Amino acid sequence: MARTMTRRPVVKINLDATGDPRRRPDDLAAEEPLEIRVRKEPLAVTMRTPGHDIDLAMGFLLTEGVISAADDVVTAQLCAGTDTPNTYNVVDVVLGADVPPPVTDPSRNFYTTSSCGVCGKASIDAVRTRSRFDVSADPLRIPATTLADLPDRLRSAQRTFDRTGGLHAAGLFTAAGELLVLREDVGRHNAVDKVIGWALREGRLPLTGHVLLVSGRASFELTQKAWMAGIPLLAAVSAPSTLAAELADEAGMTLVGFLRGRSMNVYASAQRVTVEPAEARTPAGTGDGSRA
Repeated sequence: MARTMTRRPVVKINLDATGDPRRRPDDLAAEEPLEIRVRKEPLAVTMRTPGHDIDLAMGFLLTEGVISAADDVVTAQLCAGTDTPNTYNVVDVVLGADVPPPVTDPSRNFYTTSSCGVCGKASIDAVRTRSRFDVSADPLRIPATTLADLPDRLRSAQRTFDRTGGLHAAGLFTAAGELLVLREDVGRHNAVDKVIGWALREGRLPLTGHVLLVSGRASFELTQKAWMAGIPLLAAVSAPSTLAAELADEAGMTLVGFLRGRSMNVYASAQRVTVEPAEARTPAGTGDGSRA
């Protein structure tokens, strides 16, 4: 079983309650390093929540431009590593003989934290990876009412978050609002890589006509990852960054932020989000009382 949580004793203090502080167990989201090796050579270390590690490695390799298809990978397997007891915090990937090896110069430092997937890279030019998918031509159209329902569907599927309160989530939806896959992780970029890695291994790329929803903010990096997977619409519960909006414009991707309740902001390619006329959206029983 994946080590997604660990139990730790804490001292519970509640200033609004009577009685003294008390000790009690609490569930914490697991955070452990994962080393990704290509042809036995270390490529990246990311701080992640254990689970779906092969998907994470595959998604990372795709979104960083190391591979372009699942067939580029001959094998990907968890290795024991050097820890005692074995924690299986290493994924070893063997690429096809015709796949160029990844470039590992100092300007592309692939050490990533759970909060930032591009820390240490020298410049925006170093992390900007061109997608082979043209999302600008994607014919996706989705009602704003459907988008508004997605955060609740994502939240209701976050089982580990219910126990720990400490994980980001990424969910892949159809245009009809059906949740296809959800992944949780201490790192928002890892959660997205796990979703994309799943889609890659399932033979679903490009993800034409799909929506990617993330539980936090929309960064440049997450926008790039969505573009690399051919996703035409990225939505976030929180705010986007300036670079995320600029990259979405460049790619022809729809970028939605502050998707909360019945409202949202569309920062790029707003034509994909359809809105009914105001009179059609008036809830029953809230009219002005006049008769036709």
